[in-house]
Amino acid sequence: MRPATLPNSPSPTATPAKRRWVGAVSWIAVYLLLAAFPLLVLLLGPVPAGGGRWWDFSLALGFAGLAMMGLQFALTARFRRATAPFGMDIIYYFHRWAAMGGIALVIGHYVILRARYPDALGALNPQEAPWQMTAGRLSLLLFVAIIISSLWRKTLGLEYDRWRLWHGVLAAVAVILAAAHVAGVGYYTQALWKRIVWGGYTGMWLLLLGYIRIVKPWSLLRHPYRVTEIRAERGDSWTLTLEPVEHARLKFRPGQFAWLTLGRSPFHAREHPFSFSGSADDPAALRFTIKELGDFTRTIKNTPVGTTAYVDGPHGVFTTDYYPQAPGFVFLAGGVGIAPIMSILRTLADRADQRPLHLIFGNATWDRVLFREELETLQNRLNLTVVHVLQEPPPDWPGATGVLSPDVIEKAIPAEARPGIFFLCGPKPMTDSVLRTLRAMGVPLSRIHLELFDMA
Repeated sequence: MRPATLPNSPSPTATPAKRRWVGAVSWIAVYLLLAAFPLLVLLLGPVPAGGGRWWDFSLALGFAGLAMMGLQFALTARFRRATAPFGMDIIYYFHRWAAMGGIALVIGHYVILRARYPDALGALNPQEAPWQMTAGRLSLLLFVAIIISSLWRKTLGLEYDRWRLWHGVLAAVAVILAAAHVAGVGYYTQALWKRIVWGGYTGMWLLLLGYIRIVKPWSLLRHPYRVTEIRAERGDSWTLTLEPVEHARLKFRPGQFAWLTLGRSPFHAREHPFSFSGSADDPAALRFTIKELGDFTRTIKNTPVGTTAYVDGPHGVFTTDYYPQAPGFVFLAGGVGIAPIMSILRTLADRADQRPLHLIFGNATWDRVLFREELETLQNRLNLTVVHVLQEPPPDWPGATGVLSPDVIEKAIPAEARPGIFFLCGPKPMTDSVLRTLRAMGVPLSRIHLELFDMA
């Protein structure tokens, strides 16, 4: 991977919030245009005599739904320029909702035809039905299976890596079958130029798939890393240190994250997203702090030193580098949610940044507080105030107890810190609750930034 050309220290040229908003609006417009493009093209020129208003509406739903499902490949391709205004975590959440919207349109297409034009669909028996109708039905079934397995993966007990592999395979097959269905039916695509445009649009989806599964892994293969240390941390967590093998270490902004592949070829598609926890100004190594939460993370401690690794990144907008003029920062973390915040604190310390910083850090018990000793040291290097909040404090605990409740947060954040920028990272129930508290305190959304914990 070619190192990203990111600044190593805050500067007035860092991307301002206004520029990010302009970028966000532009990319949203591009997405809407691509989603509507097939329908607009198909409506140009001579339109075949339809079967009525419901017939045309049904076909419009089908084309729009298929376009949205095809664009899912673009949403998961991790183009940094396109994702930069939003953050990769937001893109993945939108990917989930857009997929549900797309499948709803496709289901509506089928339901209308089944209810009002059953003869057009032909027999359900694949041996009797036209091949293009069978292709359409199989595509619909695969799309539904993808949605169900994605929304209820954990409930169904589907292992992440296996689910992720089949998710991609089934999505590709479903889109190809749907495109074949459209071509086979031929309605609205009789004109040669329309068939060419539709074929080119379908080809774009397949090229995106090729980029995701071939081009991107190949670029990672050329820039391997080696595991040089596995260090035990508190709270069933481990810090993994990687050093580049005969290439420059990729640069990142503090608080960002990357997809990590350990001990396998990047073509294997077994990768997981983790936040950088080391300083962005460390020129030699990358560090990830990972808590044992699932099948893969429980194996981190067994990773042999010398294991080959691949890093796809950096991604994310959870960084103080976008706010060089901010008067200060307030961080609210729960458990291993401290990892990206530690990256920020370590980087600010390396840069000798003396702006006021406040950290409210929630944990279950004192002996599970990640980076406890280092946070004490950082208070000597930074203008940093740390407030620990424990759910099960020891008998002589003098600090805050319970969870990050409104009372705890209001007491922990002094009035002079409230004009600063707020960063939240932790389990979703925690961030949802803290977000409501901050909004009730009058903090505008423009000054609150979340790192969403679970994108799968």
